[in-house]
Amino acid sequence: MAVRLGIIGLGPRAETLVAAMRDLPLIEVAAICDIVPERVEKMLSIFKRDGKPLPRTYADYHDLIADTSVEGVLVPTSWNSHLAIATEAMEAGKYAGIEVGGASSIDELWGLVHASERTGVSCMMLENCCYGRNELMVMNMVRKGLFGELVYAEGGYEHDLSEMALAVESGNERAIHNRFRRCDLYPTHQLGPIAKTFDINRGNRFLSLTSSATKQVGFEARAAAHYGHDGKWGDVRFAQGDVVTTVIKCARGENITLTHCVSLPRPYSRHARIQGSRGIWSEDCKGIYVEGVSRRETLLDIAGNPYEECHWDPVEKFYEEYDHPIWREYAKSGLVGGHGGMDGLVLSAFADAIRDGRPTPIDVYDVAAWMATTTLSEQSIALGSAPVAYPDFTNGKWMTRGRDATSGRFAL
Repeated sequence: MAVRLGIIGLGPRAETLVAAMRDLPLIEVAAICDIVPERVEKMLSIFKRDGKPLPRTYADYHDLIADTSVEGVLVPTSWNSHLAIATEAMEAGKYAGIEVGGASSIDELWGLVHASERTGVSCMMLENCCYGRNELMVMNMVRKGLFGELVYAEGGYEHDLSEMALAVESGNERAIHNRFRRCDLYPTHQLGPIAKTFDINRGNRFLSLTSSATKQVGFEARAAAHYGHDGKWGDVRFAQGDVVTTVIKCARGENITLTHCVSLPRPYSRHARIQGSRGIWSEDCKGIYVEGVSRRETLLDIAGNPYEECHWDPVEKFYEEYDHPIWREYAKSGLVGGHGGMDGLVLSAFADAIRDGRPTPIDVYDVAAWMATTTLSEQSIALGSAPVAYPDFTNGKWMTRGRDATSGRFAL
């Protein structure tokens, strides 16, 4: 029987989610909600076009949450409303699935954690990158011991979104955050997979971070080039640095470096890197090196002394043997959903947990720890790149929780 979901917030991301759910028999979209009537009508037209039953419609999200037929709530709303809506959904006994982003305060994250603990229902971040083929495969290789003892990871969000400088005029919330905040605003795309690979909240945790931001050039240059210097928007100032670098220290001794860069020209990258005592994966190099498996070549230096040169193996070389079981099973049935099938997988994981009454594979402690990075990086930068401690949202449970804290077909 299909799990009945409601969607609150019908912007572009909601349309992508609906497109993914169209081909997922486990999910029925039972209700939709938005304060803009035109968005509701547009979403209904998609259901009509696809020949799907029309969901109930609401203008007030409180009414959707009160709908007794809805089992879980997806929240692809604006950043500042994700957590409040998810908290209310859990208080009503419904699983909450929120879209990615960072928090504005630690208090709202504690509220989310306490709501989940009180009600016994889960809040899951729909971080689709946790279900990327390469991320899953590298996690599988790490757990099979090929990378040795983990030491270091890198990741981030590097994407030319300088057109956001032109969206401030319309009140776009993401643009507003970049105008007034100086921090890693969008940390979870690679931090999520790294956290899962590093067993964060399950035998390991984030201890502290330091964060630094460069000056701002990209957004302001884009605004000036578009508007000129004759009006308000051409001279708008942005607090956000062009490149924000954050270093996280973990309880087991690993370090994680995150890079946030969305205002300068560059190709897209999540800058993924996982490094252990015997192996390394680099997204930007499109390669993996594993000691004893990958090729080493003996060369001579200028004095005729021999030295060894390591060579990357293409990531694809490892698919046949090390593809994660989740990906193998999903590929058999045909990948559905955007972002190379990642959307379909993360939505299936959410619905599967609701159906079985289990914790979601990305749980409320993960959501809180990952999203806290934004607020804590903001504090560190404001304090001159001083170290800032992460709260322990598990209240010590991380020391005894294992990976089996979340089970099911989509467990990470």
